Amino acid sequence: MIRVEGLSHRFGAFEVLRDVWFHVPRGEIFGFIGPNGAGKTTTIRMMVTLLEPDDGRILIDGIDVVERPAEVRRLIGFMPDSFGVYERVTVTEYLEFFAAAHGVHLGARARTVKAVMDLTELGQIRDKLVSDMSKGMKQRLAIARTLLHDPQVLVLDEPANGLDPRARIEMRQLIEELQRLGKTIVLSSHILTELSDMVTSVVILERGRVLANGLVGEIGRQLRPDRGARIRLLHAPENCEEVFRSVPGVLEIERSGNDLAIGYSGGDEVIAALVAKAVGAGLSVTRVEPEQNDLERIFLEVTRGELQ
Repeated sequence: MIRVEGLSHRFGAFEVLRDVWFHVPRGEIFGFIGPNGAGKTTTIRMMVTLLEPDDGRILIDGIDVVERPAEVRRLIGFMPDSFGVYERVTVTEYLEFFAAAHGVHLGARARTVKAVMDLTELGQIRDKLVSDMSKGMKQRLAIARTLLHDPQVLVLDEPANGLDPRARIEMRQLIEELQRLGKTIVLSSHILTELSDMVTSVVILERGRVLANGLVGEIGRQLRPDRGARIRLLHAPENCEEVFRSVPGVLEIERSGNDLAIGYSGGDEVIAALVAKAVGAGLSVTRVEPEQNDLERIFLEVTRGELQ
């Protein structure tokens, strides 16, 4: 859905991006992460036609953002990390204004605004002044604004910034619902634990260069081919870890009480073999937790903490 090819950009003598390549598949929630100064905001501004690259190109659904920006804008909904809101209007008035700005026909405007409010759960406060809304509700309003022209792609820059835990959970649920509706979502965030619950693919930038790009699981396996799992037994008899040593692929076993931490090489077939071996030996398994290739670990392993 989005192709970034050989992207480079300078501000004067300062090179912000250096030959950046990545691909965002259609219908995915794609994580766009990196430390401050990595070039994320510059790349996002190019995606949404607010800035032109010095070299390279960006294609949105096959359309070049520089050559045909008006067409690209009809495909994209953009929520920046900081956005202004008109505070002395109601939620309905705010959305009707932006629907008109997007060219939504007068006859369809009220229906479009209602549909967007229902999706973002703003209908119950449709007559509330924006100035009286909480931070979380204003974030929802900002997403509702991006949906008025029914874009195929959503670019959300720090959508959970400044939200309390409940509002963050609700924001994540909304983003996942938008994906189920077929939207392609580019999500930039510093909250990696939240991203890891949603994204399957990521690009990691540092100092304007791509350090990692692709499926989270594949990146994790490339960094650390060996995997791990934790198996909890209802009762762990003495030397029960010996039961699992004969399973092909098992590298090491460490026991702590009823928990066994098992390092192995291979795929899910090893997990299945471990559980089968336990059942065959009469051991009651109460929990199996494969080690996740989480974004925090990947981020720490590929970045160096360097600032531009």
